[in-house]
Amino acid sequence: MNFLIFISGEQVNKILDMQTCIQLMRETLSALSRGEAIQVLRTAMKLEGRNVLGVMPSALLAKNIVGTKVITIVPDNSYKGLPSHQGVVIVFEAETGSLKAIVEGETVTAIRTAAVSAVATDILSRKDANSLAILGTGVQARMHVEAILQVRDIEQVYVWDRRLESAVKFSKEMSEEFDISIVPCPTSEEAVKHADIICTVTAAKEPVLFGSHVKKGTHINAVGSCTPDCRELDTELIKACKLYTDRMESAIHEAGDYLIPLREGAIDEQHIMGEIGDILVGRISGRQDREEITVFEALGLAVEDLAAADFVINQVEQREKSR
Repeated sequence: MNFLIFISGEQVNKILDMQTCIQLMRETLSALSRGEAIQVLRTAMKLEGRNVLGVMPSALLAKNIVGTKVITIVPDNSYKGLPSHQGVVIVFEAETGSLKAIVEGETVTAIRTAAVSAVATDILSRKDANSLAILGTGVQARMHVEAILQVRDIEQVYVWDRRLESAVKFSKEMSEEFDISIVPCPTSEEAVKHADIICTVTAAKEPVLFGSHVKKGTHINAVGSCTPDCRELDTELIKACKLYTDRMESAIHEAGDYLIPLREGAIDEQHIMGEIGDILVGRISGRQDREEITVFEALGLAVEDLAAADFVINQVEQREKSR
């Protein structure tokens, strides 16, 4: 067994910067679409309320790694000042089955989730998009500001939360960190009406973003909802948009934003255009004109965590060898 056993979130933060992770996610999603990775549907064991224990296996065979992310999801933690997602990523060498390391999963998840949204934003939003709306003020809200700034020249950010005081606090902290104007808004409608890019990163059960509030040409990253009975986007918006996802199998089993309108009969099973990895490898097209509303439905894939965790492991190993 390798000398390296556990890598902390503090180490992950020091090693895995957002720009690097965005490039890693481009490569990983492309590899998945080319058939160079194995990604199966996660197993989710329901606990009390909306709490879930998730087990998420995957493999990147070209990198000789296989692993599993084990995670707890507690949506109401956002109201307690605690992370909603906590867990670890366990990484093995595929050829020998040897353990490489166990990596703290909360930090990996936080960075790679926003990085994937940045990839989707880069390939689906208008190139001149310069205003961003964030719905939610948790960890992912903070990470998404950083990530979207990497791929678009954002001049103005609007933020909304169910608790206005949280939006005000977020705006102050983030505007100081990134030296950009961030405006707290009392309603989600106010936050999104001028936005070119919208990121929904809430723990909502019912829609917080509505088609009647979204202007033409907007790109949306729908990140917060990942169960069949919860959604952040209303039916009108889903019906009007070009819908993409990270993995079709995940979307048709887990995406309430898609499944609820489907059950209502508002859309059909062909409404999802495809996976963003397929855009990256040129298999399908993305945005075709400035007026389209595009939505990226992010479910989160273990292969993304695996790639990010393995990068961190390799960096730690190299630093240890150079000492």
